[in-house]
Amino acid sequence: MLENTFCHAPGIGPKTERQLWDAGLLTWDDVLNRDSLPLGPRKADVLKQCLDESSARLADGDPAFFYQHLPSSQQWRLFPHFSHTVAYFDIETTGLRSLEDYITTIVLYDGETLQHYVQDDNLWQFNEAIAPYQLIVTYNGKSFDAPFVRNYLGGTIDQAHIDLRYVLGSLGYRGGLKGCEQQLGIARDGAEEIDGFFAVLLWFDFYRNGNKRALETLLAYNAMDVVNLETLMVMAYNLQVRETPFAESHELVVPAQPEIPFVTDAETVGRIRREVGW
Repeated sequence: MLENTFCHAPGIGPKTERQLWDAGLLTWDDVLNRDSLPLGPRKADVLKQCLDESSARLADGDPAFFYQHLPSSQQWRLFPHFSHTVAYFDIETTGLRSLEDYITTIVLYDGETLQHYVQDDNLWQFNEAIAPYQLIVTYNGKSFDAPFVRNYLGGTIDQAHIDLRYVLGSLGYRGGLKGCEQQLGIARDGAEEIDGFFAVLLWFDFYRNGNKRALETLLAYNAMDVVNLETLMVMAYNLQVRETPFAESHELVVPAQPEIPFVTDAETVGRIRREVGW
């Protein structure tokens, strides 16, 4: 989709981009090889200069250039070209952001390998693990996960970043990660009763009582969040592409979800529910 994109160029908004598409100028090459464009001479020159640089940056595998120049509402277009270097991640914490709150677990997924990080174990390895990836995908991560990691772990997390909260919101899907999953038909078999608040209870059942099944359940929940991000990213991309002339050629196959190596412990969930009067 990037090579069909013009709205990252100075002075080219969605309306002008659509006019170029309607004029049969569907790719960068179409514009670069056309002597006369349906634009003013100065704007046409600026567009061609931008597309020359875009071709070089894409050949170099540089998502940062496009991330910086695309409108935030269009950053989803990065995904197919950089899906080979994407990291999906999600954090669990003891609270929203008071001075006493801290990260309990993080799960990182790159489409092939699922990695997990736990407080008082290997949590500090997360910064090193995420550093090689050039694109990250989260849900509400621009506002919550990434700043929390930077503040708590001292990481940079300055990669190009697609936040599905805004991509899905622009499509009319709201209500948090779980709400979007439900609206798009993604099931959470065995973990429907767990949410962010319950994740805190699971952590403290492990931390205070040594219940390893509570940690296993927390990691199962955290991992499900992360693998569902990949599914949601592909579904959101396909829905966005359907609003362009490239629906048939650019639609992606929704990937099969990997096997999650953690199991939700129903006994632990039931006991905590009873204890708090859920």
